[in-house]
Amino acid sequence: MRARTLVPAAIVCVGLTALTAWLLAWPFEKAAYLAPVIVAGAGAVAGLVVLWTRVAWESLKKAKHPRLVVALSLAALALLVGLSILGLKLPKE
Repeated sequence: MRARTLVPAAIVCVGLTALTAWLLAWPFEKAAYLAPVIVAGAGAVAGLVVLWTRVAWESLKKAKHPRLVVALSLAALALLVGLSILGLKLPKE
């Protein structure tokens, strides 16, 4: 591998491990043991974000009224955020 590729990849891996240790209040050693899982999980999440962003973009390009789709999506998101802030509790069965 080239140093041009290896150095940034190593920095990202150590950064993800340090961030996870800080967020979960773990010692860095514990996070370092789990570093392969942390990096693979971050890669999987990034891959899903890229996939669903592309799916949404392609669907939006094919829609007859893309502004309406965007407006309704943002309204639904705002409704969810607003109800979450207000503390809406769904009934339990």
